[in-house]
Amino acid sequence: MAEIKGVLLPAYVLADESGSMGPYREELSEGLVSLCEGLRAEPMVAAKLRLAVLGFSDDVQVRLAVADMRAETSLPEVVIRGTTRYRAVFDDLRQRIPTDVQWLRGQGYKVHRPVVFFLSDGQPTDGDAWRRSHALLVDRSRTPTAPNIIACGIGSAEARTMLEVATRPEFAFVAVPGADIGRAISEFFHSLTASLVSSGQALNSANPQLVVNRPDQFTMAIDEVGL
Repeated sequence: MAEIKGVLLPAYVLADESGSMGPYREELSEGLVSLCEGLRAEPMVAAKLRLAVLGFSDDVQVRLAVADMRAETSLPEVVIRGTTRYRAVFDDLRQRIPTDVQWLRGQGYKVHRPVVFFLSDGQPTDGDAWRRSHALLVDRSRTPTAPNIIACGIGSAEARTMLEVATRPEFAFVAVPGADIGRAISEFFHSLTASLVSSGQALNSANPQLVVNRPDQFTMAIDEVGL
């Protein structure tokens, strides 16, 4: 049996690039840069992570392929375009994640269940079309590499929708009413970086687990439903 090189956690950042995000393009770009630089500043943690950044609107476009941030020198660039099609996200991940996991295993790594950080500022413009794709993605009997999904909504994204996207109720958040959207985006990336650092540190512990920090300026979506 080949020797295992180590244990990896694949992490996918899904950033809403629809037209309504236009006023916040700078905050979105700066947040992605801060994420990459934050992981580079933690090489022992970065060694256990593989990061991908995907921008979504009418389709999904790769801004950073699955990368070892200790060696990656490029930075993801945001392109504002189109509408907010959630189905495009889940169709893409259903194909992408199993392929990436197989590739990482082929490199000699043990791979933990992937994690997806989903950020959107609006309701899906494709109605209910995304629900079947999402259900197939998170069904572990059909998709053995089904990811954990952390969903964060800002702007007009509704708490109930974030609860449906997230794989656990405690993984769904929405910006507090009246929150500055630009600041909320910054806090999302700050929390995302902290969550990945903590999760990476836990991988080789006696109790490896996914650590999810609630971003400042956000509340748990379940507390907002029905209010």
